Amino acid sequence: MRTIKILTIVGARPQFIKAAAVSRAIDSFNRENQDIQLVERIVHTGQHYDENMSQIFFDQLKIPHPCVNLEVGSGSHGQQTGQMLEKIEAELLIEKPDIVLIYGDTNSTLAGAVAAAKMNIPVAHVEAGLRSFNRRMPEEINRLVADHLSSLLFCPTDTSVKNLRNEGITEGIYQVGDVMYDSVLFNSKLAEKSSNIMKRLELEAKSYCLATIHRAENTDDEYRLNNILTAFSMIDGIIILPVHPRTRKALGDKPRSIDSNVHVIDPVPYLDMLILEKNARCILTDSGGVQKEAYWFGVPCITLRDETEWVELVEAGVNQVVGADVSSIVNAIEKTETFACRNLEHKSELYGNGHSAEQIAAILATTSIS
Repeated sequence: MRTIKILTIVGARPQFIKAAAVSRAIDSFNRENQDIQLVERIVHTGQHYDENMSQIFFDQLKIPHPCVNLEVGSGSHGQQTGQMLEKIEAELLIEKPDIVLIYGDTNSTLAGAVAAAKMNIPVAHVEAGLRSFNRRMPEEINRLVADHLSSLLFCPTDTSVKNLRNEGITEGIYQVGDVMYDSVLFNSKLAEKSSNIMKRLELEAKSYCLATIHRAENTDDEYRLNNILTAFSMIDGIIILPVHPRTRKALGDKPRSIDSNVHVIDPVPYLDMLILEKNARCILTDSGGVQKEAYWFGVPCITLRDETEWVELVEAGVNQVVGADVSSIVNAIEKTETFACRNLEHKSELYGNGHSAEQIAAILATTSIS
């Protein structure tokens, strides 16, 4: 029997969600195949170290627990990435994997790609080819470097495939769809049975807006953050705002002065978040994953950034990109009732059929070390 050793590098909440889907697919592949076995070990960089942002995901989503937590924690981009590089390299020397599997666009993604490439270990990148074309965003730099160091590039959309080819990357590209959709299909059923978040927060369906703010372009720019909060105060109705640790630090004493219609709460587990998304009348976010989840649940989305990697959502008329301009945010809320999102019947078509992780596992088994 042939075994392929996979070392998965994760460190942030969205990566845990994506990794859960692929880990399930790997387990399923191994049960159905006798000749090839995929042996996965997970390294947690510790980029998200808050329990609500990290440990609860491994418990709730049934992800195999990491073989090690590098406990890097927060810090500047250089400091954080440098520590990750050093510690990931040490793990690679111990584990000697056949391939390193990375996800998304965080500093953990970048560090995993660089460490593996320098040791001539093939890299597989899930969610490859996304581009905002804004190099002021740290995430854009991470995507670019990771993609150009990867041997296997698992793309979620046709646009992401075109982006890679436009950059001269032509080999190892696979359009597999989006593993986030796999995760939503699998977990939304669990969420309906297990989550009581609506009761705990005393919310009725479609009676509130849901907001998330976590990207550095918003949290680290006081002018943009103040604009967003000002717009929130002008919106009619309740806004539920689960606060990311970075955002809480940026807010400082501001929660005391935030308008009473904005209900600031701690980060919520993934299953609770799915229920909040599904029942919201509108979602305001700077998160890429939340933009897609809004689409899958048929909820109008307003993106608090100047651009989005998920251009398909804008082209479909289900996502308004408004930046941090007060009037644009308020006007977008007023337009949500005219959105086409509720009328779309085949939401999965943009991002695959819900079997992306299965395709990834099969490709890893047949091409990862060829």
